[in-house]
Parts: sequence; structure tokens; C-alpha cells
Amino acid sequence: MAIYQIGGQSIHSDDPAFPELLAGIYSSRERPLCLCRTPYIEMYVAKVDEKYLVKRMPNSGSGHAPACDSYEPPPELSGLGQVIGSAIQEDPDEGTTALKFDFALSKGPSRSAPGPNGKETDSVKTDGNKLTLRGTLHYLWEEAGFTRWTPTMAGKRSWYVIRKYLLQATEDKTAKGASLAEMLYMPESFNADKKNEITQRRLAQMMRIAAPEKGAQRFMLAVGEVKELARSRYGHKIVLKHLPDCHFMMNDDIYKRLLKRFEVELCLWDSLEGTHLMMISTFRIGITGVASLEEVALMCVTENWIPFESTFEKMVLDALTQQNRRFVKGMRYNLSSTRPLACAVASDTAPEPTAMYVVPPGAGEDYAAALDKLIAESKLSSWKWVVGEATMPSLPEHGR
Repeated sequence: MAIYQIGGQSIHSDDPAFPELLAGIYSSRERPLCLCRTPYIEMYVAKVDEKYLVKRMPNSGSGHAPACDSYEPPPELSGLGQVIGSAIQEDPDEGTTALKFDFALSKGPSRSAPGPNGKETDSVKTDGNKLTLRGTLHYLWEEAGFTRWTPTMAGKRSWYVIRKYLLQATEDKTAKGASLAEMLYMPESFNADKKNEITQRRLAQMMRIAAPEKGAQRFMLAVGEVKELARSRYGHKIVLKHLPDCHFMMNDDIYKRLLKRFEVELCLWDSLEGTHLMMISTFRIGITGVASLEEVALMCVTENWIPFESTFEKMVLDALTQQNRRFVKGMRYNLSSTRPLACAVASDTAPEPTAMYVVPPGAGEDYAAALDKLIAESKLSSWKWVVGEATMPSLPEHGR
């Protein structure tokens, strides 16, 4: 439970008067102060889905106390450091976040490449780092709080909860000048008694992109849990849980590339009991109402909905949860698999959190050198498991 100072008054976040206080200072841009450390840490108020929320200032998460709800590991320990400030641009004054995607949300008529005009360019420019499809899912997962774990969360996560907080995480986000919330579809929890109502809401949302706009076919984003990859009459399809009456169609080309690119995720999903396989995709809708995939990425999560990349990462995460530890899972975002990152940061060690690293089998000298550099430059203590050289070490000592 967080404690803030607003207008010289200290107040708990669960105080019945807290929402009214936030509403009162929202338009004045007064900054609430988080009391987790001294000196107190400045926050800001955002309006999300007609509710007022206190959020941490950009790049301030690692300055909060490890037990604070606003604590976030240093961004350089994960892929967040590569995209924050470029692909992810927070505006505390407006209470919004603008995202830059490296994937298309529409497709227009094919155009021929322009021919040379005889003029030399006198400069070059970069678009900076943009969020990949997988990076976008990692960001939303982190924003929704599903990379964090405390023992009190056990048994409290379901698809209803996952959907609720992922959708809430999109409310103050924009991309390409449009609301991210309006471009994202997530299946509602299936209810046979309300099947027709659910279907009508889905159609109302999806069919908005069926008609081309200014000659371009518009796409939407979809996030859901994969039930199966199956054959269709003329290709293949992804069937999502909670969505029995709408499948996402794939031609043979995208299906073959999906199997190759996400071979690891599909293998983990198939072999590790309790694993959920998450899909994020861009898709288009034809006038017939059929959804077809344009681009897709997959991510494995544990039975507690915590993301993982390998059997060894899952072993670490399972050990942490079984021993009732508090931790934050490190997310890769756009980083390639050849770059090291913290598997997790144990937030219950003393005097500071501990960054935990898993070195995969076959990691080369470049990987080892990059990891040594990451550990040396980090302010956090470290824990390392070199898979194949030793059994998993004991977890970092609990700070109590």
C-alpha cells in the first residue's frame, strides 16, 4: 500500500478520499509525492478510463524503495533501456504516452519506388528505435503489472484479470496519432449465456476497419491466449481461447515463418505443463467479417502469467514463487537473444534488490563479456546461473 503527500497531507492509496483528492489536483498539475524514500519522490496524476491514477515520473522507477508499488528495476537491465525515450515517450504534463511502432497498421496500394532525380541529399536521418510487435506486448505486460510478483498475488490472476489490466494499460497510450485502446481487440471471457452479446460487441469493434480508408486497408491489434494452431480449408488458423466463433486465418507463407521464428516458444508451450501461449498480431477484416493475420508474435507465460524465454528461466521463476519471494521479471522488448539481460530482479533482498542472470547453454565469449560489463556497471548486486556448468545456485538471501 502506497502513501503519498498531496497538498501537505499524507494519505494512503486505499483511503476512500484518495480518488477525490487526485481529481482535485489533476487540472492544477500539482505533483503528488511518494513517501517511500527520503527525500520524497515526485509523481504525476493521469486520467485513465475516467479514473485518476498516480504514476511515476519517466525514468524514476529505480529510485523508489524496492517494496514500493512504483519500484522498477533500472531500465538498462532489460530491453526497456533501448526504447524508453524514443519508441516510448511519456508526457507527464498531459498524462499520456506516445508509442512508435515499427510495424504497419494499414496497407495501401503498391507504389513504384521513386527514380533518381539527379539531386544529392546532404543529410541522413534515423527513425530511432521503434517498438516491434513483440516489444509492444512486453511493454503492455509490464504496464499492466504482470511482470511483478508478490506472494499475495497467488491465485488471483485469470484471463478476466489479465484482459482488464491490459486494456486499462492502453487507455492513456497513443500510436500514430490514434488511441491504442481503440485499435486493440482482446477476447472477452467466454460466457455461453451471453454469447450473442459478446459476439455483437466483437463485430462492432472489428468491423470498423472492414472498409478501406483513403484507399488503404486498416489493421487492428489483437492480444489473446492461443488455444491451438489448426488447419483450415485453404491454409491455417490460430484459434484463441474464449473466442470459439472467430478464428485468425493464415496463409501457408506466414504459417511456415511462424513455425520457424517461434520454434522455441511453441516447443515450450507443448512441453511445459501449465504454460500459456500469448499471441499479439496485426490483422485485417474483410467485408465478410473474416479476420486474417498480417504479422504475429508469440510469448510464453507461466501458470501465474509471468513471461519466460526458456526452461531455465522458468525454473528460476518457479523457485522464486514457490519460496514466496517478491520479484520483477526482466523483459527483452526489441533486444536480440544474443544480448544478455536480467532474468528477474529480486526486490526483497537487503540492502538493495538483486539482479538475477541466467546464462544459456552455448553462450559465446561475446555474450559472457557483455554480461560481465552489465553486472559491473549495475548498482545492484548480482546472482548468476551458468547453465550446464553447475546446478542452479541457491536464491539470493531474503532481506526479510
